[in-house]
Amino acid sequence: MRNEPELWSAATDVRGAGPTREVSVETNVVQVFDEESPLVLESGRVLTPVNVAYETYGTLNSAGTNAILVCHALTGDAHAGGIDARGRRGWWDGLIGKGKALDTDEYYVVCSNFLGSCYGTTGPNSTDPSTGKPYNQAFPDFTVRDMVNVQHHLIEHLGIKELAAVLGGSLGGMQALEWALMFPEKVRSIIPIATAARHSAWCIALNEVARAAIRNDPAWINGNSHWQPDRGLALARMIAMISYRSRSSFEQRFGRTVTQPNGRRNSHFEVESYLQHQGEKLVNRFDAATYVAITFAMDRHDIGKDRGDYRTVLGGVKAPALCIGIDSDVLYPVEEQQDIAKHIPRGHYVELSSIHGHDAFLIEFDQLNRLIGNFLKEVAEQ
Repeated sequence: MRNEPELWSAATDVRGAGPTREVSVETNVVQVFDEESPLVLESGRVLTPVNVAYETYGTLNSAGTNAILVCHALTGDAHAGGIDARGRRGWWDGLIGKGKALDTDEYYVVCSNFLGSCYGTTGPNSTDPSTGKPYNQAFPDFTVRDMVNVQHHLIEHLGIKELAAVLGGSLGGMQALEWALMFPEKVRSIIPIATAARHSAWCIALNEVARAAIRNDPAWINGNSHWQPDRGLALARMIAMISYRSRSSFEQRFGRTVTQPNGRRNSHFEVESYLQHQGEKLVNRFDAATYVAITFAMDRHDIGKDRGDYRTVLGGVKAPALCIGIDSDVLYPVEEQQDIAKHIPRGHYVELSSIHGHDAFLIEFDQLNRLIGNFLKEVAEQ
């Protein structure tokens, strides 16, 4: 559902860590839609201008065919690899770079902040040119297909003719599936991880509880407040964090340890402090209206919409697919990944073994490097 240690708690601050041979990276922003060529959303609404923030790693070959697109999850950004100007290591840096699965000596790796986010790409906290104020709740509804459409325009802007792979976890995996269906001629393979072909009632319910937490904050004011509904957004994150991990993970890390073991009512279990800390972190780096908008987009995700039964639609995916499940994932359980792989003609299912639940796709880099690296080699040899 989102993207942390998910995304940022998994990142490593390397400032003061001594000399490094790694090259720092910068997030670039390009306008892919303007008034002369506006973006027509799946809903029929028109959006212009549309900017996209992105990062690239490696070098595009002369034929434009060695690119890999990395898609991020709910609260993610374009900073997937390397070290940025703030000293943050990318959220998937364990997979991107020389000698890793997404080897930058071989591939040109691209990660863009998707449509509707708040890290440089046009979204609810962007300025509405018709009012001069942030869109907030007036930002038009968008879908995973709209995200992919914007990514496609970025890929064309970068001179990429074909993608060796499109991959991502959670919401990133939803984008990978849509890429294979919307632009099959551009995609040689896909790697959807811990994701869904259509959002389940379970996931929709969790998203709605998180949104209710935001809406019930008095500062929300229908999404048009000048102030961030801090309490609501923090609570939404706390709710979500429980579904991103597993019971075993929480037991191993926290158990019943108390931070101030004085036996009084103001004592806190470590797991309470952890959830409160995660809520505060999201408030400091994310936008509540954006959170609401993206979770609605996730809930509307259904590859079968206007195409037919989703299983039949999966049968039309031409690209080979490596579908990765996580044995402890309670959010997108392995049954969903197995079902996706079963119905894609060239689909193959593999499983991560981890106690970390859904977040394992941001943690288990040794397993992911082996699985993804082997798959990419097999596809290249076909």
